[in-house]
Amino acid sequence: MEPSIPLGLLGGLSPARFMRRHWQKKPLLVRQAVPGFTPLLSRAALFELAGREGVESRLLSQAQGRWRLRHGPFARRALPALNQTHWTLLVQGVDLHLDAAHQLLGQFRFVPDARLDDLMISYASDGGGVGPHFDSYDVFLLQAHGQRRWRIGRQRDLSLVEGLPLKILAHFEPEQEYLLEPGDMLYLPPHWAHDGVAVGECMTYSIGFRQPSRGELARELLQRLADEGDARHGELAYRDPGQAAVAAPGEIPAALFEFARETVRRATADASLLALVLGEWLTEPKPGVWFDAPVRAAATGDLVLDRRTRMMYDARHVFINGEGYRAGGRDARLMRRLADERRLGAHARAQLTAPARELVDDWWRAGWLHAQGD
Repeated sequence: MEPSIPLGLLGGLSPARFMRRHWQKKPLLVRQAVPGFTPLLSRAALFELAGREGVESRLLSQAQGRWRLRHGPFARRALPALNQTHWTLLVQGVDLHLDAAHQLLGQFRFVPDARLDDLMISYASDGGGVGPHFDSYDVFLLQAHGQRRWRIGRQRDLSLVEGLPLKILAHFEPEQEYLLEPGDMLYLPPHWAHDGVAVGECMTYSIGFRQPSRGELARELLQRLADEGDARHGELAYRDPGQAAVAAPGEIPAALFEFARETVRRATADASLLALVLGEWLTEPKPGVWFDAPVRAAATGDLVLDRRTRMMYDARHVFINGEGYRAGGRDARLMRRLADERRLGAHARAQLTAPARELVDDWWRAGWLHAQGD
């Protein structure tokens, strides 16, 4: 995707200008971002998807000021009647299960894949919504069917209503209001409060972006660094042959504190190792994701990444589905092309070295990518 070319999806802004003006700064409303847009799957198909094991779904309903939250999967008979008002079905990660949803998500790849999360579909009956709230991530809200009224504001009071099964702002202060029709889209940066209410039956597609916190990164990376360090060097235990007898046994020894500090310092000192575990974590498939083995005996023709495959790279590595590889030279350039374009032509594939071709064949056998025509 060329960052300097204006996109109708962004209201005529180029991706470069959108990122400078709006990304993590201020909202953007785009009328007819996708002209003539129609839902990628029917109401019945969405309900069927919400009934599958391995698909994350939630059902929210409101009656007499009380909220109820349930988690799927849901049999059709477990969902409210269509003529019942004030209920919402949320189906997460639709891009993992539907090629058309994955292709729609691909239109937002002017943002790094490391930030791109998933496409969620919200189906709501008249009056349905999830209440005024804020998200800790960027989101594009694309109206797919019917109408939804959005009220948004730069909320300063982030206190929540206590005792509810979901996070609803106690003192929502909207500043702007929009009625979205099919094809309209609203971008919201993190922590912009918003409340979307269905006007009649409606479907809204939410394109969300992951925004890992320092705590999340620390938990994930330190554990991976520790595991990798143990695998390389063996588990080093604290030793204190010079420890003297003490009169204050409750005091933590200074030597143990220094051992702990040195352990953390060593774990993060190797920049190459840190890059490796970061890439592996960022490309780890989501829970419940599985891949189908190919039916053909050999992979021929162009190669295309499976919609569930996450593939990225840095200056020294290539990462795919939680695995990291050192890569350089022509192999690295071709692997990066595969990650960027999610496709590698047969001619380019033939230019890979023999070990790289074997590696790609392993990915094909695992179902991580497909030969054209599979």
